[in-house]
Order: sequence, then structure tokens, then C-alpha cells
Amino acid sequence: MTLLDVENLWVKFPTRQGVFDAVRGVSFTLGRERLGIVGESGSGKSMTGRAILRLIRPPGIVEADHIRLGDRNLLDLSERDMRAVRGQQISMVMQDPKFSLNPVMSIGEQLIEAYRLANKSGRKEARQASLEALESVSIRDPGRVMAAYPHEMSGGMGQRIMIAMMLIPSPQILIADEPTSALDVSVQRQVLSIMDDLVTSRGMGLIFISHDLNLVADFCDRVLIMYAGRVVEVCRADRLHEAQHPYTRGLLNSLPRLNEPREKLEVLRRDPAWSTAPSVSGRA
Repeated sequence: MTLLDVENLWVKFPTRQGVFDAVRGVSFTLGRERLGIVGESGSGKSMTGRAILRLIRPPGIVEADHIRLGDRNLLDLSERDMRAVRGQQISMVMQDPKFSLNPVMSIGEQLIEAYRLANKSGRKEARQASLEALESVSIRDPGRVMAAYPHEMSGGMGQRIMIAMMLIPSPQILIADEPTSALDVSVQRQVLSIMDDLVTSRGMGLIFISHDLNLVADFCDRVLIMYAGRVVEVCRADRLHEAQHPYTRGLLNSLPRLNEPREKLEVLRRDPAWSTAPSVSGRA
């Protein structure tokens, strides 16, 4: 079942030197799966996620043949209608999400506010639902966390709290933009396991944006590899290490491996033709 269909997406920014194309002709579909989007910094990964939710502000320009959620083209919706989509149907966990929390409000107040906005419920029901949301992301003492403030939480706890907040409205799709990049390896695996369990149990679609190829290969079902705003290759995550495009091969070969120690890692050599080649379709 296709939850999201993106066709020929462009994100443009006017500059003094002309129009800069941050995302160029990206197309893909998302079902009830974990779709990874990988590439270097500046490849257009985060811009793609933000454009889906129409979070690119002027003078930025978003164009596409369609960004279809179910039977609705998100580009045709008013800003008021889009506010009902954001969070309710598509949630997004930003990079280093702990800093997306309000520092002067307790965590409980923020979770309760998010729940009441989504469900128009009373405070007692919202508090109980918030406690259950924290429990669902493996927080052992949700009552204590509800009373705490963001600065009292570690990076891993802050990450879990933001995931809980994004999942409170039970969205169809979760966009996670480098949600584990600031975490150590052990906490990173815990957060990924929580996201995996939630996506599987709720039948959600997940767009997992990362620069870590090994992480995406282990965690996702399919992978889009982006370079200079375009998708240059699409492959199954479990076959990522068999990728054929020279850019993907260059990224893989530049990674250190404990089982294959080398004196020097390879340097990625870029071909100008990669920037002008048509974007590869990421349709399932």
C-alpha cells in the first residue's frame, strides 16, 4: 500500500548568482516500510523531508508534479489544511530534536499540549496518554520525566521524548532527520529499536534521513542515495554494499572497517556528470 507518492520534486532558492537548485527532480513512493535517504551534507536529504511537509519558507520555492498523501496532493492544500497534516498525519523528528523542546516548559506540559491539540481532550486524559507515550519509547519513570525540564535530560532521553511527542497523534508517516547522529552507539541502537518497534506495530511508513550508510543498511528496507540534489541510485538496504554507482561505491569505500584495516581510506573522486544525470526514480 502506497502512503506517500512524490513525483518530480524541486526545491529552489533565488541567489544573487541565480537560482540554486537544492533538490532536483526527486521521485519516490513510500509504503508501510523504512525508507532510508542517504548522502553527504548538502545533498538535499533534509530539504526533501522538509519540502514534503511544506516547511520551506520564502524565498524558497517548492515545485512538484505532485506530493500525494492518500488521494490528496499536499501542494494544493491551504496553509490551514497543512497544519492539520503536520503532526496529525505526517510527523517529523528534526536533527538534534532535544533542542526542539521548549526550555521553559516542563516536558509533561509540552506532551499534554501536543495531545490536546491533536485530540481536543481533557487534561486528565491527555496526561494519561502522555505517560503511555513515554512508556512506549522505553522511558522507565515517565512520571518523573513529565515533571522535568528539557535541560535535565540526556541526549538519548531527549531523543525518546521527541519521538514520543511526534507519535502522540498516531501519524501515518514519520520523517526522522538524522535522529541518532548526536548519540553514542549504544543509545543509538536503543532509539532505532524503539522506532522499529513502533513503525512495525502501528503499520507506519518511515523516512529515515542519514549520512551513515552502515546504519541505514542495517535498519532500513530500501535506500535512496542522493548527490547534489538528485537521486543517483536506489537499492534494497540489505544489498547496499553491492551498489553499482561510483558515488555510492566511493562512499562505501571511504568508511573504515575493523575487519579490513587499511593504512589509508579512499578519497571520494567526483565526476561532474553525476550532477547533470537525470534523477533515478525511487518508486517501489
